[in-house]
Amino acid sequence: MPCDPEAIVGEILGQRARKGANPSASSFLCPFIQSRCPKRSTQLPDEPYPVCTLWRRSKGEPDPTKDLIFVCPKRFYAVDFLKEVVGYCWPGEPPKNPIVAPEVKMAGFGNVDFVIADVQENGEVDRFLSVELQAIDITGSVFQAYEAIRAGTDIPKPPTYGLNWDNVYKRYVTQLIRKGYFHHHWKSKIIAVIPEQVYQYIVGRADFIRSTDVKNDQVNIVFMTYRLEHDPTRPGEFRPALVTVEGTSHSSLQNAMMYQDAPAKEAFTNQIKRSLSRAVNLPDLIAKNESG
Repeated sequence: MPCDPEAIVGEILGQRARKGANPSASSFLCPFIQSRCPKRSTQLPDEPYPVCTLWRRSKGEPDPTKDLIFVCPKRFYAVDFLKEVVGYCWPGEPPKNPIVAPEVKMAGFGNVDFVIADVQENGEVDRFLSVELQAIDITGSVFQAYEAIRAGTDIPKPPTYGLNWDNVYKRYVTQLIRKGYFHHHWKSKIIAVIPEQVYQYIVGRADFIRSTDVKNDQVNIVFMTYRLEHDPTRPGEFRPALVTVEGTSHSSLQNAMMYQDAPAKEAFTNQIKRSLSRAVNLPDLIAKNESG
């Protein structure tokens, strides 16, 4: 059954994806960074892959606040998130000379996207906040839908793709705990700017202590979440909106991940019984390996 690619791809170069869109006409200019889109695909070796957002599969009319999700972190640049970080998260008196350092190397973890530092007259760094942007990766591919939009056609069937929630939980949250631990020792905080849907997924998996008092010294990880909503200034288009500002500690997040309720013992013993059909005799297996 034919599939409308506009139901898959949400935005291209910050504009709602519509059939016949031609991103090459603007030389793939990203409006959020005012330069050529940096996203790439192995299927497009010679040009960018300027997909900003995707629609989640939903029943009925899609709701952008729930179903439209960031797949490119540059989409956050449509709002002044760094100003909001300072306003919501900076502890104590506002910084006197805030300067933003991009791509700051953190040993063992690559780069931090931004560090907002209060720089003294002698050039020394007083207080600082680290900021990381995280969209969501996908499994599979929506490349066919992107190509169909450019060609102005439908696609024969929906593409096989999904949102990589496991990567969020296993990789991103694990790294955030380590970075939060570092910032705890530095008496600072790391701010995770993420989609609201991603945050709700994390909260659903790990019941950690959360606080809206994010300036508190006990908080070293802050989640600032955004969702996409209809833009009243641009009919038919979308804009990011701040939803949640909540903080926690690295230890609370770590404990919530590690010490979840154990599954029922009976469920595991049932799995053992099902596997007994493939049981092996351990002495025979050892003897076979030794003779081989």
